[in-house]
Amino acid sequence: MSMTIANLTLDCQDPQLVAKFWSEAMGLPIDEGASEFFISIGRTDEDISPNWFFMKVPEGKTVKNRFHLDLESNDESSDGERLVSLGATEVAKKEEWGHRWTIYNDPEGNEFCMSGPHTP
Repeated sequence: MSMTIANLTLDCQDPQLVAKFWSEAMGLPIDEGASEFFISIGRTDEDISPNWFFMKVPEGKTVKNRFHLDLESNDESSDGERLVSLGATEVAKKEEWGHRWTIYNDPEGNEFCMSGPHTP
């Protein structure tokens, strides 16, 4: 296959707010050269893939994401508390098809999920 995922891009009304949240949540520094319109994480670090891009857009989020991040944690309770302290909002706890996860919103309402370690 000749394609790879280069970037995860989040449209934002406030890229600084959203990039700061994800930078702290994932423990990744914000790249140099940030502006009020564009911020990146991982663009200058070969060990981080894919890169994270945060792009300013004029419209706000109005519907549920059709594509979202699934995070995996060895300590869901502590990581969940840390995410909330950084600005996330816990939306719901789910259990379906033998799997359990928690749904969160980032500071601009973008949904993401967190679960315990996945097993094959």
